Formats: sequence, structure tokens, C-alpha cells
Amino acid sequence: MIAVKILLFLIVGYLFGNISFAYIIGKLNHVDIRTQGSGNAGTTNAMRTLGKKAGIFTYIGDALKTFVPTLLMAYLFAPALPFSLVVLITGFGVVIGHNYPFWLGFKGGKGIAVTSAVIIVYCCMVNPWLILAYIALFFSIVFGTRYVSVGSLIVVFVFMIQVAVCSIGQDLYPVEVFFGCMFCASGFFAHRSNIKRLLNGTENKIGSKKNKSEE
Repeated sequence: MIAVKILLFLIVGYLFGNISFAYIIGKLNHVDIRTQGSGNAGTTNAMRTLGKKAGIFTYIGDALKTFVPTLLMAYLFAPALPFSLVVLITGFGVVIGHNYPFWLGFKGGKGIAVTSAVIIVYCCMVNPWLILAYIALFFSIVFGTRYVSVGSLIVVFVFMIQVAVCSIGQDLYPVEVFFGCMFCASGFFAHRSNIKRLLNGTENKIGSKKNKSEE
């Protein structure tokens, strides 16, 4: 029965994740975001290609498409299942839908904006002040290194650790830890080209003419 529910959460999350606000906002501006900048349909590329206003609206849209299904599924299935577990599974489905939208040829973003929305929901359950800690962590790393990719990778890694710690004692602890790890694995996989450039010393920094460390 739990397997059926997990599949349901993933499917619902995936369908919501397919709503590509970067692509939609790009089209409203007569631009196919997939042919501009990095080619990713994500928040950072939208901001870089279409401007800060478009980037902000893209992030808001990506956050909403995460909040709605995770909270809806949690409302329908908690407390029969742990709230945190429902949020993690549904949220991961949103990440997969965002990264691999079927109607865009499975070419989307890198899932960091969506993951940050999952982190917000998760932290609201554990301790809302942790949201500020994540924001401080991300921007301190980005401004310190001038690499968006490094900030993104560290955040997903820390989130994996948080899930492992906060889910101790849960009946479905192994499942929660697994999906916590999947957020991290997905983030690193999506940033594999950035990681390669970081190792080679060729990753572009914020402020450079061509910056590819996008979400």
C-alpha cells in the first residue's frame, strides 16, 4: 500500500513540475528560453536572459508549483503518513517534472529553485528559522566564491544531512533518508557539467560575460 502512495505522490508532483514558468514567461516575451543563455528552463537562466523581474516571477511560479502539490498531498494523507515523508516524495516528483518535462522534450531546469521550495516547506515543519539559515548559507557561499553552482550544491548536501537527522525515530526512516539523498543526487547530477568546470577551473563566476552555473 505504501508503494502505491509513493507512486501517487511522485506522479502528482511530476505533473505539477511540468509547469515550466521559465518557458511560459519566455514565450510571453517572445523568447524560447531553451535557445537562450545556458538553454535551461530555470530561474537563473530566465533572470540572465529576460531580466531580474522575469527571474523573480519564475522563482515565484516554481515555488508555487511546489507548495501546492506537497501541501495538498500532506493534507490528504497526513497523519496516516508522516507529513515530512509526503512532502519529500511529492517534492521530489516536482523536481523530476521540472528537470524533465515531457511536453518540452524532457529538457527543463536543474531543480534548485524547486528544491529550495521543498526545503521551505520542510523547515516550516521542523523549525522555520532554519529557512533563514539556508538563505544565509547560500548567499554567503555565492558571494564568497562567486559561484552559484557551489552554493546550490552545498545547500542540497546540507538538506540531505538535515533530513537524515530530523527523520530519526520515524517509522519510515529509511524511506525519508532515501528521498533526502535523492534530492542531493539529483542536484549533483544536474550540475555535473558545472562540477566538471569547477574541477577544471573553467567555471564562470558571477559577473563574467558568460556564466553557465545556472539553476
